Amino acid sequence: MADDATRKAVSEIPLLKTNSGPRDKELWVQRLREEYLALIKYVENNKTADNDWFRLESNKEGTRWFGKCWYIHDLLKYEFDMEFDIPVTYPSTAPEIAIPELDGKTAKMYRGGKICLTDHFKPLWARNVPKFGLAHLMALGLGPWLAVEIPDLISKGLITHREQQGS
Repeated sequence: MADDATRKAVSEIPLLKTNSGPRDKELWVQRLREEYLALIKYVENNKTADNDWFRLESNKEGTRWFGKCWYIHDLLKYEFDMEFDIPVTYPSTAPEIAIPELDGKTAKMYRGGKICLTDHFKPLWARNVPKFGLAHLMALGLGPWLAVEIPDLISKGLITHREQQGS
């Protein structure tokens, strides 16, 4: 399923231990600490590998996440806002990432710009609860989705680079 580079990147993301979601106030703080540590490690590894491709932050409670992701195609950077909420049944249920500005531009997306991760990512997530977290969601969910969908949307003319939009 995953290429060697993806396997290596994912193997370097710390696995999480706390099986807790936002409803469990005490353990949720511990889970969030683990989530942040894994995300920080993943971002640091990406920067070291010259593969920096997203920024992510959350609200104070850690239940709403937002940021930017980008994809480089033909030396042009395509940048998108992204967002997701932590499901109340997290970590048993993976979050659904939305890229609102791409809503309706691809069949691999649900209403509201939520990217489709059903076939490939969600079974993998289910097999790895509670060890997988948000860093794994980015590495095995959003990253591969962008790598497949963005070049396709560009080739179909459904998205254009900012510099080309004015001409």
